Amino acid sequence: MKKLLLIATAAILAVLFACSPKKDVNQEMQSKLDAFVEVELKTDISHLSEKEKQMLPYLFEAAQIIDDIFWSQAYGDKKELLSKIKDDASIAFAKLNYGPWERLKDNKPFIDGFGKKPLGANFYPTDMTREEFDAFESDNKTSLYTVIRRNADGTLVSIPYNEAYKEQYDKLVELIRNAAELAEDEGLKNYLNLRAEALLSGEYLASDMAWMDMKTNNIDFVVGPIENYEDMLFNYKAAHEAFILIKDVEWSQRLSHFAALLPKLQESLPVAKEYKTETPGSDSDLGVYDAIFYAGDCNAGSKTIAINLPNDPIVHIEKGSRKLQLKNSMQYKFDKILVPISKVVIAEEQRKHITFEAFFENTMFHEVSHGLGIKNTINNNGTVRQALKETYSPIEENKADLLGLFMVTKLAEMGELGEKDLMDNYVTFMAGIFRSVRFGDASAHGKANMVRFYYFQEMKAFTRDSETGTYSVDFDKMTEALHSLAEKILVIQGDGNYQEAKKMLTEMGYIKEELQADLDRINQSNIPVDIRFKQGLEMLNL
Repeated sequence: MKKLLLIATAAILAVLFACSPKKDVNQEMQSKLDAFVEVELKTDISHLSEKEKQMLPYLFEAAQIIDDIFWSQAYGDKKELLSKIKDDASIAFAKLNYGPWERLKDNKPFIDGFGKKPLGANFYPTDMTREEFDAFESDNKTSLYTVIRRNADGTLVSIPYNEAYKEQYDKLVELIRNAAELAEDEGLKNYLNLRAEALLSGEYLASDMAWMDMKTNNIDFVVGPIENYEDMLFNYKAAHEAFILIKDVEWSQRLSHFAALLPKLQESLPVAKEYKTETPGSDSDLGVYDAIFYAGDCNAGSKTIAINLPNDPIVHIEKGSRKLQLKNSMQYKFDKILVPISKVVIAEEQRKHITFEAFFENTMFHEVSHGLGIKNTINNNGTVRQALKETYSPIEENKADLLGLFMVTKLAEMGELGEKDLMDNYVTFMAGIFRSVRFGDASAHGKANMVRFYYFQEMKAFTRDSETGTYSVDFDKMTEALHSLAEKILVIQGDGNYQEAKKMLTEMGYIKEELQADLDRINQSNIPVDIRFKQGLEMLNL
């Protein structure tokens, strides 16, 4: 009897499930989501002390608050947006993009009912014109740390972050201070306490200096309003982000001696003396870390694989900067993206030159190169960032890419890199252009790579086989093109020549037909565009 009842129950359930409507699967969104291969963000933390492990939950919770603040800056009300979306793939893709706009497709909307993404994201009123902003009288309207809103009467008002996000900041500061109490490394403890104070005061210089002074920490927590890529209207406003990082002590020790060479490398830049008069701080730190959590700006769309901070030119001149390589994220991108791309677009006989060591060096010295050149224009036109306005980020990223490869070449000539074949770096650099161009012209990195691709093409730094659609690097001509374009960009920056920067980006900062065809072949090969993370305390077994 019991057996008959079980059979009958199973039959009824089968009918009910067959009749119930299945949740729609949005295949288009699923395909977009699958273009970002999911990887587990984890590392070995067995070398951490018990107190260091106890710090991590506080840092993870603090980073989540940062993530929520970035949502409000990039889009607005996260819960309101996600409540309108019905299928899981679209929800996941909106979370990946922090809004309804596809970051690696020129910020085009992928959810019905949304127009083009505002250039100023949610830092400014969406109906504000440039003319209105220019006419707005405010001492701090161009500050990195204010949002622009409207008063009840419709006039503009500039609100400091510590007021605009007061509730989140109060909780954030509490969590950071709780972590600081557990910190056994004095440099880390001092930095965390000063960073908490900076969030409340809006004055970040002291905490940036303290971050530069950290030398023996196992854990790092990059947190706050940092990069200004999200503000594509004026490039004024800093977006919130956070990284939780675990130091790879062995690799960091290998790289530490390069910092002392920065002043000498600055002198060797391929440009007239007046464009390299500033001396970069030799206190710069080259470190290697595994990332265990990304939040906010650094997690939106394409994922950062190296960090060069702080951005404050005062810190650069006095102390230099810290260049942190995120080795686990970098290895994922190399294995799952760069190697497969090279099999599509790099000539077969040059594929042997695609190596992780070259990818690591190119990326590391890209970050180092942000500290080279000059931060202040040579003609009293203010800082380079101010003078170049919205063109600053793609011009600066181009400079860093070029000077990174220049530095690898110089260091090899100086015997600092041991036995090596520079063709590895050049061919890997070429393959990297295709990886970054896929980010689209809404990305500063994508636009920088477009400019470089067309300039190198014009200089015959590479050739394309029309039958196979593959590229071969000419070492000598690429070296010439590298020096030539680096000089142009260093001069644009030193002169603060906004018009020339605008012209360069307008003429070369877009994808032409032949390059698009090559990108289509890459996409048709189902090579991931980028990575996305499965991350959290559970990845560390905590």
